[in-house]
Amino acid sequence: MGRVCLIEPAVGMYAFAMFMIYPLLQQYVYRRLWFELSGTIYPAESLSHCSNNHSYVTIHQAVQKETSLFLLKSELCFLVPSLISALLLVSYSDHCGRKVAIVPPLVGDTLFSLSYVLVSRFSFSLNYLLAASFLTGLMGGPTTLIGGCFAYVADLCGEDPEGRKTVRMARLDMLLGVLSGLASLCTGFYIEAAGFTWPFLTAAFVHLVNLFYVLVFLKESLVLPNPVLSTSSRSASDAPRLRQSQALTARLQGVYLLFATSKRRRNVVLLLMLAAFAFFRLALQGGMSIFILYELNTPLCWSEVFVGYGSALSTAIYLVSFAGVALLSRCVPDAYIILLGLMSVAAGLIMAAFAKSTLLMFLVRLPLLLSIMPTPVLRSMMSKIVSGSEQGAMFACIAFVEMLSVGVSFTMFSSIYASTLSWFSGFSFLLAASLTVIPATLICVILCLRLDVNEESMILTQESMENHTEIFEIPP
Repeated sequence: MGRVCLIEPAVGMYAFAMFMIYPLLQQYVYRRLWFELSGTIYPAESLSHCSNNHSYVTIHQAVQKETSLFLLKSELCFLVPSLISALLLVSYSDHCGRKVAIVPPLVGDTLFSLSYVLVSRFSFSLNYLLAASFLTGLMGGPTTLIGGCFAYVADLCGEDPEGRKTVRMARLDMLLGVLSGLASLCTGFYIEAAGFTWPFLTAAFVHLVNLFYVLVFLKESLVLPNPVLSTSSRSASDAPRLRQSQALTARLQGVYLLFATSKRRRNVVLLLMLAAFAFFRLALQGGMSIFILYELNTPLCWSEVFVGYGSALSTAIYLVSFAGVALLSRCVPDAYIILLGLMSVAAGLIMAAFAKSTLLMFLVRLPLLLSIMPTPVLRSMMSKIVSGSEQGAMFACIAFVEMLSVGVSFTMFSSIYASTLSWFSGFSFLLAASLTVIPATLICVILCLRLDVNEESMILTQESMENHTEIFEIPP
């Protein structure tokens, strides 16, 4: 039914709706727990809840800890099912088309937004939100949709002799960042003008529009082959059953075959890159996940509008990172672009650890301007060394690793932030900055082994395609 091959509108709408929900979630839970623990409505004035009064300080720290722990529970409820769903759905898209990895997360996030409407409108228990998080995880979540979208781009770019794949993947990351910042900015004013219910409804509506676009207008990027029997001796009555059995086995073994049918050299490259990607996401997401709680805490005590300003200012990070990838990819090896991005992450998080004024917290975004560059570059590097028929399996691995690292980072840093809040609230930022040493070391290993070379990627891809042709047929 689709007529266009533009995945960018789907990514843009999803980013806008998803990042409208993310700050809403934290601020809504924060205000609900403030009311439950203090018995008073959250102060409307931006600084009144940061009074030096001892009782206010005590309540404030208690709310910070309880909010951090509740968000931790919510993340765990989402993480466990989403790990399996992301791996299966994105890998499955190699056989049934990329939309199979895009549609379920849209349905799940629509239901998630509507569940928040019910809880905020009727003051239901916050525990209902944990069930909603679990259901959303079963449908795949953000990493499944993003993985399917990047596999879609990989299908369109093919072998990519001119490096367009890296730039287009960076463009998707830029869209994620720019529209997430715009959504966060709108959210602050939206809460102030209409409360929490209408922003949640708006996010659900955007997801529905996006779902309509994907189902009706978006053209499938993957050319699906007609199933052919590998053995002519089978009887005609057994043919349908045999085709289904072979297809199911191949789909379940897609990720396994990605590594089992290739040379050790390519496996080493992929594993090093996946590990670097995992630790990079662990460091970046771990530090960024506590930004809003840190900004709501003393001595900053930001209101919802200031939180929106800060999130909107973060869009510059994605814009500059995209420009950096687009320019540097013309003349600088991919590995050096990644190292530059890791240095940006470390510098920004160290500065955030000691930001105690509004101006300084806004300026934290400056050293973070290149921090997103490693994400599209690593995805592109991994995509280049696998064949076209393995793109889904490759991005399924990336989605699994990303979801695992994000979940672990949120779990770990939420607990650490709650534990260190009373003596040094910036400790989590320093820990996240120190973790960037690990992916930097792994990238240096790739450089030392001289594996970051375009010619090497072409050789690896050719070997993979030859081996895949020989070994892919699974014996009955």
